[in-house]
Amino acid sequence: MSVKFADLNLDKNILSALQSEGYETPTPIQAQSIPHALERRDIMASAQTGSGKTAAFLLPVLQHLTRRSEKPGKGPRALVLTPTRELAAQVEKNALAYAKNMKWFKTVSIVGGSSFGYQIRALAKPVDLIVATPGRLMDLMDSGKVDFERLEVLILDEADRMLDMGFIDDIEKIVAETPEDRQTLLFSATWDGAVGKLARKLTKNPEVIEIERVDEQGKIEEQLLYCDDMRHKNRLLDHILRDANIDQCVIFTSTKAMTEVLADELYDKGFAANCLHGDMPQGWRNRTLMDLRKGRCKILVATDVAARGIDVPTITHVINYDLPKQAEDYVHRIGRTGRAGRTGLAITFAEVNEYVKVHKIEKFIGRKIPEMTIEGMEPTRKRSKSGDKPKGKGKGGHWGGKGGFDKDKKFGGKKSDGKKEGFKKRDGKAADGGFKDRKKSAPAGKGKQGFKK
Repeated sequence: MSVKFADLNLDKNILSALQSEGYETPTPIQAQSIPHALERRDIMASAQTGSGKTAAFLLPVLQHLTRRSEKPGKGPRALVLTPTRELAAQVEKNALAYAKNMKWFKTVSIVGGSSFGYQIRALAKPVDLIVATPGRLMDLMDSGKVDFERLEVLILDEADRMLDMGFIDDIEKIVAETPEDRQTLLFSATWDGAVGKLARKLTKNPEVIEIERVDEQGKIEEQLLYCDDMRHKNRLLDHILRDANIDQCVIFTSTKAMTEVLADELYDKGFAANCLHGDMPQGWRNRTLMDLRKGRCKILVATDVAARGIDVPTITHVINYDLPKQAEDYVHRIGRTGRAGRTGLAITFAEVNEYVKVHKIEKFIGRKIPEMTIEGMEPTRKRSKSGDKPKGKGKGGHWGGKGGFDKDKKFGGKKSDGKKEGFKKRDGKAADGGFKDRKKSAPAGKGKQGFKK
């Protein structure tokens, strides 16, 4: 017999909000975490992206907040730490949705790139929940603007990612300022290494919850294309973007600089492209994400950190222009497509001397990524199975143009004209940090052929 949200002893106002949001049956991470959290137990939970972990920690927190605080003051009663601004915005959005019938509920987002003045004014009033990135929260703590005397619950979301980003010192300083009798809820993809050590340090007799990773191959088709060099990679990218039936696409690069370079090149070729990375002003990032959600941006070139928390159901394709630095990031990347029960296509580029990196990803996900070629654009350099650098430089691929993968793993069908539709050079002047203003653009022309298996 499956558990329902009504069976979890949640307040009627929370249940009503969940019903209006279309929530009926809790996911495994929710069903296992919520009862322990309601009992005020510390939790170490491990679950993959898309498993519903945000509700797993927000719902018991909101239930706890239905009772009045016994401590005086204006400081937050609950604090959620997240690695990125985008994830913080998503958590706050979910909190407001679940608490929409709790009219007294107050939340504040404390992230970089936003106005200090607004955040300081918001903290001057009583607040129930703070959702923050560690760096900006530390800035406000150093200036004496944050009071944790009333804090009852501390949540670390994607704890492993925060450590990867170098936030461990900030996290330890923040935790040192919180009451020792707080409840601590930690969520991470893994508890290996430093993140496990930190978790054991921050929690008291925690309930350890591990949700088995679900294979979503049925929703996301994966393809691997080897390339000789950067020029070959760019030809493959241009061919795919012009010939695929792409609604919206996220292209992942390994550096912030490359997101701008690649987005500019695609824009100038006629694609409705924009970039997203961590050094962009918050207002700019918000506009870019809004353009993506509204369909004005068809191709988003992003880094791993900036793309965390993006949930746009119309993203049909993910392209790994650069391989991720960590195998785990591959899962997060391809999870940007195939959302809300839809199907998606994830294409990964790898240079022939990156065979070992590909093998690490395949080992992590527990399956081989199907290797494909584009007819007339096959790699000419040979890779070594041992991961050694290939011998000989080769001349790279050449244009041969045909559009979808056939059952023999070749790219077949007619090549589209790939016309550039309605795009001109941008008139926008350089903005903060040297970013160019990408105005609203018409979508790039779609090719005639889609991807076939």
